[in-house]
Formats: sequence, structure tokens, C-alpha cells
Amino acid sequence: MYSPTPEDWHEANRARWDERVPIHAASRFYDLDAFRAGKDPLRDFELAEVGDVTGRSLLHLQCHIGLDTLSWARHGAAHVVGLDFSEPAVETARSLAADLGLTRDRAAFVAADVYEAAEAVPDSAYDIVYTGGGALCWLPDLERWAETAASLVAPGGFLYVAEFHPLTDSLDDETGSRVVHDYFVRDPWVDTTPGTYADLDAATVHNRSVEWVHPVGEVVTAIAGAGLRIEFLHEHDASLFPRYGALQRHDDGYYRFPADRPRVPLMYSIRASRPA
Repeated sequence: MYSPTPEDWHEANRARWDERVPIHAASRFYDLDAFRAGKDPLRDFELAEVGDVTGRSLLHLQCHIGLDTLSWARHGAAHVVGLDFSEPAVETARSLAADLGLTRDRAAFVAADVYEAAEAVPDSAYDIVYTGGGALCWLPDLERWAETAASLVAPGGFLYVAEFHPLTDSLDDETGSRVVHDYFVRDPWVDTTPGTYADLDAATVHNRSVEWVHPVGEVVTAIAGAGLRIEFLHEHDASLFPRYGALQRHDDGYYRFPADRPRVPLMYSIRASRPA
């Protein structure tokens, strides 16, 4: 349900994520054994839009357990840094880096709130600042996030955002064909559903979460207002998980509406640069 922002929103969200880290690390969803063996979790459109990262530095904000972060190192990034507010997530990411033989000068992880990233990360700026799906919904102040992220983009570098489209939060869960929630709602969605997307049946205690909807226009405006130049905004007709019962899994691993259904954007991506 939508409700005014509870005072303990940050503590509630962190407790929820802390509890779910070991569940995710043990889940088939993340399949850490396959990852250690070389499986690449990065999406094809991300690889194409970010481009060659060989020899570049990359900061991953809200990195969770670090799979995407470490994958950029595997793709040739000279130095990657992952930041997350969950200590257990950061410890898991550090353990994975060690398993892959990546020393701290190649892959480092920092436990800190994203709004404090500029003070917490080891370098003053990075060639690429990256954030992946399901990150922005946990943040109440998008302008502050954009200012923080932009401050960490080196001259000639860029910010890259890949996110679930906020329109998906407005549609009904079963068919994804009816608008049932306000796209422009300002209050957060407070949920108490147990389990986790990686294991729906997992027994969990810290089940309250507080999430915000950020319309695409708000995201673009915040990034531009922070001084970066928008290179592109792409919308995608595929999702990474079956958000609605009507979505069908394709051979490429994405979920899409059936061919006889009108399409709507399920994800989007933005690249915004700082002039050299």
C-alpha cells in the first residue's frame, strides 16, 4: 500500500536486504557456482550500450553481492568498485572476488549508503559510474542521488543506468494490461510480503520494505540537472523476471508479452556523459 514515508524506512530496508543476502547467495536464481565457473549475468543491451570497458575504471552503485561488478572486471575493466549499504552483501562480494582471484586493486567493495558514496569510495572519480536494475526504487531523493553519481564521473566518462520501467509499477500483476496504480504517486509503497524474488518460499522475518516510484522524466531531469549530458534514453520491451503472469520467457532469457499483445516498455537505459 502507498503511505507517508515511515521514519525508519532506511533501517527497515537495510534489515530486509541483510536478511536476504545469504538466501540469495544460496539460491538458484544467482547460481554462484555457475558464476564462479564463468557465467556472465550482464545483459546484452548493457554490454552493447556501455561498450568496451578495457582498461577503464568503473564504480557500481548499489551493487548487492557484486556479480555485475565483478563481471565488468571480467570484461576488462582495470579497476572496479562496488558500493552497497548492506554489510553482508559487501562481505559476500569480497568473498566472490577472492574466489575469482581478483585482488583489491582490481575489485574493491565498500559498505556505505549510496548518498555518501563520494566520501566512501577509494577514488575521486571513475570513467564509468554504473547502476543496474532495481536500484533507484529504494531512494527517496533522486536529485541527491544524481548529484552524488554525477560528482563521481570523471571528465570524458559517463553514468549508465539500466532500470525497470516505472510504468510496470502502475499495471496489474496478473495481466499487465490494466492501469491500477498512479504513475505519478509521491508516497512510497510499503510492503510486508515475506520471501524474496530469488526464493519466493524462503522463510523471512524482516519483511517490511519501503520503495518509491520515479517516473522516467524525473530520472532524466535529475541527471541533466546534475550537469551530465544525456546521450540516450532507450526503452526496452523485455523484463528480467516474470513481473506479470502474462509474460512469456524467450530463448534469450528475457520475459516479454505474447506476440498478440500490444507492447509497453518494461525496462529503460540511460547514458549520460561528462565532457572531457
